[in-house]
Amino acid sequence: MQLDAFPAYTDFGPAVPVHCLTPDLPGCFHRFFDTSPISPSGRYCAVTRLRTEDRLPAPGEMAEVVLIDLIDGSHRVVAETACFGTQLGAQVQWGADDSQLIYNELCEQPAWTPRAVVFDPATGTRRALGGPVYMASRGGSRLASPCLLRTELTQEGYGFSAPGPRLPLNHGAVSYDGVTLTEVASGAASQVVSIAEIAQQLGPDKLELSDEQLATGGLYGFHVKWNPQGTRLMYVLRYRRHDGKPVPGRGPQMITMKADGSDVQVALSRADWSKGGHHPDWCPDGEHIIMNLNLAGDGLRFVQVRYDGTDLRALHDTIPGSGHPTMHPDGRHVLTDEYTNAQLAYPDGSVPIRWVDLEAGTDQELVRIPSAPAFFGPQRQLRIDPHPAWDRSFRYVTFNGSRNGSRAVYLADLSSVL
Repeated sequence: MQLDAFPAYTDFGPAVPVHCLTPDLPGCFHRFFDTSPISPSGRYCAVTRLRTEDRLPAPGEMAEVVLIDLIDGSHRVVAETACFGTQLGAQVQWGADDSQLIYNELCEQPAWTPRAVVFDPATGTRRALGGPVYMASRGGSRLASPCLLRTELTQEGYGFSAPGPRLPLNHGAVSYDGVTLTEVASGAASQVVSIAEIAQQLGPDKLELSDEQLATGGLYGFHVKWNPQGTRLMYVLRYRRHDGKPVPGRGPQMITMKADGSDVQVALSRADWSKGGHHPDWCPDGEHIIMNLNLAGDGLRFVQVRYDGTDLRALHDTIPGSGHPTMHPDGRHVLTDEYTNAQLAYPDGSVPIRWVDLEAGTDQELVRIPSAPAFFGPQRQLRIDPHPAWDRSFRYVTFNGSRNGSRAVYLADLSSVL
């Protein structure tokens, strides 16, 4: 990387070097805190760019996939797509190496069917796959996804915008919705487990929903996440009423399973999640999950739980949880951010990028970044979450911010604190 090609960010005195990767590209944002927009070699950064930020995108409206060269500072639009959300964009991420830039597009309308595309920046060739991408395995061989149409029914911004009649309702635990896996090499896609099969394996007690609830609503998949080893998947199930009336916390439950859909386990019950919590992510060991949870009733804490629901505990008794936490491979440090409307945010709309040392009990603010957009949207669909994400070397962190009221992508070098 030649970060001198990008302007330094110096507001509020960052504790680490920070550069803006999109100073002349308003509307850019990277995907999420569990995948990096930095290519495996460190040569490129790939992001989604909204064409407008003062209103919600209409179904069929296009966004851009932008490739930024971290050596010479140049950029180019490599694709346009109508398959994007306001929070996770076109799910832009990398596969096995720099020849596999992965994102979603729509098949020929009016099908409104998403599918993943693999693009090679060196040759310009692109190949459509049989299924969509929500998250690629770290080795890049397989893609996992929920139904990206149905995710919009429980929370807008994480799937893609489609006409209301195209958003299919689930009646209870259905067999026609679940986890789809796509093999990158062959392009073949298949549903490895359905929500009905998950419900059957769990049984009524572990599913924690009554017959009446299943009759008047449905279960929907939300986040699907590979563990670093590619051996297990996390699947967040949400409950939604048919009439659209709110369900406390969207009724989430954290499920895990082997990569073939077997060995379904409850990692976090609806009862525990209903105490207040959000944003689970796999720990480096591939066995445990970290998230924010109000476990003891005294506020959010960083907690850890094993994939089968055992070993649920706070990682520190007093340091508050927040934002989108990830654990460094050293098992000691947690990186996270905050929301503009949450307790650790600043009144001016800026938020901290936090570096928490669980062993020493310290909480350092690495960067304070403006995070308020010019227009939030009626349900905050256009908020700017930083989503701090490690690159594969675990030296650099990419995050989103607000630059003059528009989305921008930043890169921080954490070598001085590692």
